[in-house]
Amino acid sequence: MSNVTLSIQGRQFTVACAEGEERHLQMLGRMINEKLAAMGDMGGQSETRMLLFGLLFMADELYELRGKSSGAESTVAPAQLEAIAVKLENLASRLEA
Repeated sequence: MSNVTLSIQGRQFTVACAEGEERHLQMLGRMINEKLAAMGDMGGQSETRMLLFGLLFMADELYELRGKSSGAESTVAPAQLEAIAVKLENLASRLEA
């Protein structure tokens, strides 16, 4: 087991991950941070609500990708999308804890 520190909206979050998944988890943290930054000023929303909105936007993007993956020209396998969804859910749970 390994620990990774993610910087999201100026706060540091240390989360555990399996050996070898550190870079991937850091990339996911950067994606979340970028999504929250793109949302702009949320007018005094709590940190939890900001993370929730950011993850909802990411879940919506995932949903859109799943819809497109049912077409004949998909480059992302449904199993890959499911794995991404599980990782996002796990990350959200870790951040909430």
